[in-house]
Amino acid sequence: MPPRRRPGQRLFDVIVALPALLLLSPLLLAVAAWIRIDSPGPVFFRQERVGQGGRLFRIHKFRTMVDDAARPGLPLTVGDDARITRAGVWLRQRRLDELPQFIDVLRGDMSVVGPRPEVPRYVAHYPPALRDTVLALRPGITDPSSLAYIDEASLLAAAADPEREYVDVILPRKLRIAADYAARATVWTDVKVLAATAARLLR
Repeated sequence: MPPRRRPGQRLFDVIVALPALLLLSPLLLAVAAWIRIDSPGPVFFRQERVGQGGRLFRIHKFRTMVDDAARPGLPLTVGDDARITRAGVWLRQRRLDELPQFIDVLRGDMSVVGPRPEVPRYVAHYPPALRDTVLALRPGITDPSSLAYIDEASLLAAAADPEREYVDVILPRKLRIAADYAARATVWTDVKVLAATAARLLR
């Protein structure tokens, strides 16, 4: 399926992302300083993800793990992962590590709401029909599958083989939720998802 354009989506993304970055700039600067003080390494974590139409892009997050954490481990976070820094624990609990993705939204690589982008390693496991549906949209910072599996790290920690649990159980379920969202996504459904995300984080 070719990339799908949604009327008003780009305008919605800019209207949300630009003020968010401006209003949150003091918090972003404080977090950046804390990360640099807390552990050696860069402020941002950049990782290659699969975006709309299968195009690769580099996602931005605040770094919450030790530098080069991807080398000794899986591209998954499992429970109380030993690679997570002290600052990273606090940031992950509040999902503040995701805030730099508003930069990716302004760059046009992501939307505020859309199917969460995966690493190529796991996109290779997408069934063709679901792959076409999910990748037809620009990926997002949040979506219904993110809300349904907000405790994903804990679920993986309880599994004997976390990666197998993710590939065989969690990923197919998340894909079905994402595909259902993608089939009916509009700006109004995105407003509802964004409101649900804000309410969940505030709780």
